[in-house]
Amino acid sequence: MEKPVRSIVIVGGGTAGWITAGRIAAEHQHDSAQAVQVTLVESPTIGIIGVGEGTWPTMRNTLMKLGVSETDFFRECNASFKQGAKFAKWVNGADDDFYYHPLMLPQGFQKGDLSSAWQREGSAQSFSEAVCYQEAVCEHGLSPKLITTPEFASLANYAYHLDAGKFAAFLQKHCTTKLGVKHVLADVTRVVAAESGDIAAVEVERAESNGSDQIAGDLFVDCTGFSSLLLGKHFEVPFVDRSDVLFIDRAIAVQVPYADDDSPIASHTISTGQEAGWIWDIGLSNRRGVGYVYSSRHTTETEAESTLRNYVGDEFSELSPRKIPITSGHRELFWKNNCVAVGLSAGFLEPLEASALVLVELSAEMIAEQLPACRSVMDITAKRFNETFLYRWDRIVDFLKLHYILSEREEPFWVDNRKPESIPDSLQALMSLWKFRAPGDHDFTSNNEVFPAASYQYVLYGMGFKTNMNWRSASDAERMFAQEQFALNERAVRQALDTLPSNRELISKIKQYGFAAI
Repeated sequence: MEKPVRSIVIVGGGTAGWITAGRIAAEHQHDSAQAVQVTLVESPTIGIIGVGEGTWPTMRNTLMKLGVSETDFFRECNASFKQGAKFAKWVNGADDDFYYHPLMLPQGFQKGDLSSAWQREGSAQSFSEAVCYQEAVCEHGLSPKLITTPEFASLANYAYHLDAGKFAAFLQKHCTTKLGVKHVLADVTRVVAAESGDIAAVEVERAESNGSDQIAGDLFVDCTGFSSLLLGKHFEVPFVDRSDVLFIDRAIAVQVPYADDDSPIASHTISTGQEAGWIWDIGLSNRRGVGYVYSSRHTTETEAESTLRNYVGDEFSELSPRKIPITSGHRELFWKNNCVAVGLSAGFLEPLEASALVLVELSAEMIAEQLPACRSVMDITAKRFNETFLYRWDRIVDFLKLHYILSEREEPFWVDNRKPESIPDSLQALMSLWKFRAPGDHDFTSNNEVFPAASYQYVLYGMGFKTNMNWRSASDAERMFAQEQFALNERAVRQALDTLPSNRELISKIKQYGFAAI
């Protein structure tokens, strides 16, 4: 039990496998006898899902921790900037129905709440437009920084859109050449159990070998995707189905070329509500990634494909749609014995708000930074990991559901989403509180929150929710503070529109000149 944890075996590649491998290797990389060896075993025959193209701002920190150049990342992964999400036709389905969830906090958010003043004044501006200059930046297709801004620094907070396949290959190259990760191309044929119940090794068959051999390890990370080969199949950890809350269970995805090399690149994810789900539209530097996620209980595959065809236009007939089944939910536990699941093997929800990749990042971060020193303390780390991520999955489910319950659309999909029996009790309790006061940090007391209170404000007030503040009057100081912050935001809008280049222009400059190194 006192055996040191020195050998980490990651089964499965893709973004989840390589981010995890890189974070562990970078955190524990040194040339002493106590160095940790990371081995990634990847099947040469099983491809990656490859549609996780939206990230959170946390990805900037992840790339920095890996020691990656942001310039190289843009050049090799067809990356572009993401500054938030635009939700179109989620409230009533009209052509002018949209709101933003930007990636910046409302103006002065740490000092006071502007939502009350915004509602009292009955502003003609949307909530995000009134409190955050990033909506204007996105609406004008502008970037979040200048070519003279150093790598990973920003003027406006940002995340990325990226080509998932190219990103996995980029990470593979970096991890194997710079971080010492050992890459084994082989199919896992059997899991070898130790007497203790732990995994002792995985048995593999390599393409270049006639026989099989075993790869032993102290900790195994399951990144085998939906198959969940280690945690799900070997340890038989049950799957918790959350489709009673989130109805999306199918996706059709296509890659849409730009009309020409100078076509604008959206600086945000566009999510457009449809009869039985919603369509994502993600602008990379070389193409768009577009997909329809929908509920098979509320439409047919033929109707769904027709919906996506209407959105994409005539060029749809020349594209190759990919069809992806989705089972919303997660494992009952994520770390059992000496095995921890990361990515799709841990669970999956509809790709709203880019929650899949951020859970990979958060999982990899916790494993790397809290890697148990020896087997005797691993169960303590595992308990902490399970508690943390069960909480995070629950909060993500709540936040995604929030996007549906305020809709006024009358199609059966949207009506069913508003039924109380499909809304978690935890979310219903918060909605009751928010009838009388705005979401604030006091509503989220855990340090493991995924979405801040500001994110709830953007969605609530973007969708027309009203908080009744008549039970208390605003002080003169509060009114003065609000007016100052609204004025500061108007000034920030003007400065941003005068200063920032277009998304396309900056990305072209990155590829030509590169950013200044940190």
